[in-house]
Amino acid sequence: MKIRIHASTVPMTAPEPMPGLPLWQIAPTRDSAGQRLTDFMMLIPRLRGRPLAEIERTLREIQAVLALHPDVVFADLNLKLNLLWVSLRPRQGAISELVAAIRLRVPEALLVAHYAEPH
Repeated sequence: MKIRIHASTVPMTAPEPMPGLPLWQIAPTRDSAGQRLTDFMMLIPRLRGRPLAEIERTLREIQAVLALHPDVVFADLNLKLNLLWVSLRPRQGAISELVAAIRLRVPEALLVAHYAEPH
């Protein structure tokens, strides 16, 4: 799983479909089988102001986590906003697992919001 990055200071790991399009127009809402996806956002405070090597390390840590989760279908790291967006196939507890795994490797990452999953 590659993370789509957009910022002038960091090389992109995947091509940006169309510059200037809002994320809600780029992020998929359904998987290849037509099933609805769910998503969440994480804020990584002050990421864009860090040295390039530290930004790249953070990106590698996030990619390592996402690669272990086959439910993930899309990820976008917006350095201008310090915001990570992840879209995935819905599965009980998947968001909580991913957020916890990302926070283990990137402790400063904060979950912005998501709907609580019923138990």
